[in-house]
Amino acid sequence: MTTIKLKRVYDDPEAGDGFRVFVDRLWPRGVKKEALHYDMWAKNIAPSADLRKWFHQNTDNNWTEFVARYRAELNLSAAVKDFIATASGYDVVTLLYASKNATRNHALVLKDFIEEHI
Repeated sequence: MTTIKLKRVYDDPEAGDGFRVFVDRLWPRGVKKEALHYDMWAKNIAPSADLRKWFHQNTDNNWTEFVARYRAELNLSAAVKDFIATASGYDVVTLLYASKNATRNHALVLKDFIEEHI
């Protein structure tokens, strides 16, 4: 069974990270592409630009609705199905995200979604 982990892009890589996947649509500020250790950039499974912008207008009040809308996007996404097929071939997959908020970000929703479907 595949273990899904979460980690900020600004944290140092570790041997136990396994397959490291950057899951943001936009490149993180202050990080050079050659400095980020990742195996895949899966920007097609990040929230749509419109959903991301709407959520960031008020992350506290929009969280519950964001989760529902993002899960709806994930349910319709062929890219997510392909990613889950790829991820299932690894013992450990670490989803890398840039958000400062560790308790309300899209990677948490994505992790739960993947774990339900892997």
